Amino acid sequence: MNLAVLRHHHIAVPLKFDIPYRRSFRKKRGTAPPCLLSIPRFRKRWPREPKEDTRVQDQGNVDLQDQPRRHYRGFAIAVGCLMFLLGVTALAGWLLQVEIVISLVPGFPSMAFNTALCFVLSGVGLAASTLAARRFRVTATITAGLAAAIAAARLVEIVTIGRTFHNVDMLITRFLVPPDFIAKIGGGMGPNTALVFLIANLSVLLSLHMEKKSRVVQELTSYVVITLGMIALAGYVTDAEQGYRWGPYAAMALHTAIGIVIFGSGLLARSWWMQPTNRAQIPLWIPAAVCFTGILVDLYTPLGVANGILYVPLVLTALWFGNRNAPLFFAFACTVLLMLGFFAVRHDEAAFWQEIANRTITAATLWLIALLVFYFMRNNYNLESERVRFGALVRGTPDAVVVIDERGTIKNFNPAAESMFGYSLQETIGRNIKMLMPEPYHSEHDGYLGHYRQTGEERIIGTTRMVSGRRKNGIVFPIDVSISAVVTGHTKTFVGIVRDISERVRQEERMKTTLSQLEAYTAELERSNHDLDEFAYIASHDLKEPLRGLHNHSRFLLEDYEDKLDQDGVRRLNRLVRLSQRMEKLVNDLLYFSRLGRQQLAVKRTDIGLIVKDVVATMELLLEERHAKVIIDGRLPEVVCDAPRLTEVFRNLITNAIKYNDKPAPLVSIGYLDRFVGQDGTVARNVFFVKDNGKGIPQEFHEDIFRIFKRLEKSQDSDDGTGAGLTFVRKIIARHNGDIWLESEVGTGTTFYFTLGKRREGQNAAA
Repeated sequence: MNLAVLRHHHIAVPLKFDIPYRRSFRKKRGTAPPCLLSIPRFRKRWPREPKEDTRVQDQGNVDLQDQPRRHYRGFAIAVGCLMFLLGVTALAGWLLQVEIVISLVPGFPSMAFNTALCFVLSGVGLAASTLAARRFRVTATITAGLAAAIAAARLVEIVTIGRTFHNVDMLITRFLVPPDFIAKIGGGMGPNTALVFLIANLSVLLSLHMEKKSRVVQELTSYVVITLGMIALAGYVTDAEQGYRWGPYAAMALHTAIGIVIFGSGLLARSWWMQPTNRAQIPLWIPAAVCFTGILVDLYTPLGVANGILYVPLVLTALWFGNRNAPLFFAFACTVLLMLGFFAVRHDEAAFWQEIANRTITAATLWLIALLVFYFMRNNYNLESERVRFGALVRGTPDAVVVIDERGTIKNFNPAAESMFGYSLQETIGRNIKMLMPEPYHSEHDGYLGHYRQTGEERIIGTTRMVSGRRKNGIVFPIDVSISAVVTGHTKTFVGIVRDISERVRQEERMKTTLSQLEAYTAELERSNHDLDEFAYIASHDLKEPLRGLHNHSRFLLEDYEDKLDQDGVRRLNRLVRLSQRMEKLVNDLLYFSRLGRQQLAVKRTDIGLIVKDVVATMELLLEERHAKVIIDGRLPEVVCDAPRLTEVFRNLITNAIKYNDKPAPLVSIGYLDRFVGQDGTVARNVFFVKDNGKGIPQEFHEDIFRIFKRLEKSQDSDDGTGAGLTFVRKIIARHNGDIWLESEVGTGTTFYFTLGKRREGQNAAA
């Protein structure tokens, strides 16, 4: 994985690849360091690698390192070590009573015991804060916290008691150093030194626990620390005490000033190591130079309103930083420097309040500029975010997006356009858009653009039209093009959204073919229906006429010649009468079945309970003859249906349940179920049922019984049935968008279930 990509997403990974970590891992495991995504519990199972492979893997990890970040981290560790050595040396001078070690030059201010102790603690904290192990981070937190606490206590003492008291410095020193040597050296930690150790160690603590939010803070803190150290050094060079002595009794020693400059450099390196991609595009020493120059001029010139203007460039440098809050941090740092410049020098009583007013105006001006820069950066950030989102949208859209200028030159060509036309981005940028057009669009396009530039007349802009495109291989294909104009200043850009509609055109062609076939099928169906109507007419008139003639003549022969015919002749004539009657019933049923599929249903809201009661009333004679009984199991609902047709459904089902029943007392039960679960696990809702206690129907005949003119057996008392009843029932239920099925057990009985589809009252269904 490219480490630059990881830096772009603010993922600090180089800690996993550092040299000490790799050496310690090799010492413990005998293998190369694991990948970031490796699982620890599997490491013990890895075989030991040969030395050659280990070196290769180590070299690969080193190649992944970001070289500048390694340098910054190494520099920060080196600075921490130097500070530790400086502090230990000064502490040794105090303990061994070597004055030259404490003051360097006779007559110069000496480094206080607590200052040396803070150098030791801060050096350890700075170096340990750059190491990945948890124990180092804990060490850095403790040492930096102790140094900040010592500095804070000293500042509180200076503010509350005064600079002449050194109780905080004496708290530890008096137990380790003889009192006469302490009295000889005198002094204590200066306010500028205490301020440096406080803000520097606080920035380290903040970076350890709030890394993302502390990067700019630590960078700005390092500028302030370096500036204060450089001011003290400049004071020694120019013999100006106000540079290193903030008050008459406590000053910053020469080697303290050098150590503070080194400390600030280490903090700056650490901040760059934390986030190298957030460094400004200008050299980062420029803000530090501005800080140094501003406070240096502030210390050596009167008033300060003009000097404060020198901090304006520092605020403006925030424009080059990635953090939007940088101008506010810079304004805060400038305010601190203004205050330091004010309190570091003596003031004439006559100009005291005037200088306070001047510095207040300067600070307000700097904050105003910082707010303007902040809102400017925020707007730029929002615009950049929108640009990135728009770019991602353009790159990710499935439609081709082509951007051209007023002369037709291609300026942008997204991946979908590359896939559609077959050209790469490099092959299209800077070329005329007509390279993507076949004739006649290829020749006419330049003329259209010229006409548009002269007259401003828009023919296709703002509309979507179907044209043709040409791929790189010369294939012409249909496309939909939507063009919009974008005006920026005096420049006009055209954005074209192109969609390949080849599949849609093919679908339309297939649709046209299908419609043509459907029209032919419709015409054939109309002709077939017409023929069926003619057949029905013929069957109802011409076919019935000879049947009636056969029936009538057979009856006449029986009436006139029955006594003259033998028994076999009479039997045959009676058979002829019955067959002609059955033939007429079959024709009638066939005609009725044909009408069922073509006549409309007159649906309305109907009480099914009333329909069943009406059917039972009309079958009273049959029920008495068979000693049969029909019961309604529960309440039957109201539904929207064709009442006469549904009456026929119940009549057929009840009649069959009685006629084909071998029990001495046939029982028919009619009911309704909100939810039905069948024997095979199927689920249905709003189900009607007609249940009997008859013979039952074997499973293999469950479908045959619905075929027209199909009868499994004759009824007990007649043979006048045609076997079309259940066919009519299924047809009527199907016309109601319902379904019918049965469950039966031979010898126990049969239950017919059916549903009715949902229809609106008054809705008629045509065939």
